[in-house]
Amino acid sequence: MSVSNQPGGESAAQLDLVENHQAATAPHGAESAADEAARKAAASKEAADTILQAFGGVRGMIDMTLPGLVFIVTYNITHQVSASAWAALGLCAVFVVARLARRETVQHAFSGVFGVVLGAWISMKSGRAEDFYLPGLLWNVGYSVALAISALVRWPMIGVMLGPVTGEMFTWRKENPGRFAAYTKATWAWVVIMGLKPVILFPLYFTHNVNLLGWLKVALGIPPMLLAMYVTWQILLKAPPPIKAQLDEEEPAR
Repeated sequence: MSVSNQPGGESAAQLDLVENHQAATAPHGAESAADEAARKAAASKEAADTILQAFGGVRGMIDMTLPGLVFIVTYNITHQVSASAWAALGLCAVFVVARLARRETVQHAFSGVFGVVLGAWISMKSGRAEDFYLPGLLWNVGYSVALAISALVRWPMIGVMLGPVTGEMFTWRKENPGRFAAYTKATWAWVVIMGLKPVILFPLYFTHNVNLLGWLKVALGIPPMLLAMYVTWQILLKAPPPIKAQLDEEEPAR
């Protein structure tokens, strides 16, 4: 007997069809939403890890900031440029040895050591404590200019730095225009944020106010870097995913 011959058969059949359809589609929809949330969470974590790795992470920023803090603290205690310079150099040496003992990369530690060594040498030669911070100030200017030039010539430095970390290398330049635009935008963000440091600190250098220069240099060490990394992370979250570079296959041995 057909369903339509039962009392209310047609309505009941339609109701069953609707309920069955909802039962079939609801779990699928919930699963899709969960998958999408998981995908976004994974992309967010990957972008954050990529940025931290490329810029040395919090550990790298500490390695580059603490020697300046040790210098200004020691100078306030001893009022001697040489003692302050050697204290900063000693801390850099400890950082390098600790990284080597843990078999960690010393790339970011050595980048900080170079500035400290140069600043220590200049300050001890001139006898002026403020000269300890001169290489860092010049580096900030040069870094900001290099960032701006890289964006202008369509080789944004943030993309150049992050490409090898993500495995995309330079595919973002021609194969991924959305990614290229994101890297360009992030590079200009770094120009603005990092360019504020020398604008603020250089006038203090010429006033010979060592204490204000030293403490402000320390204060402007990590926060601007974290801000630039956060802005980069937010930009990359909205960018297309990276296109992995296809490495050339090795030629067969003859």
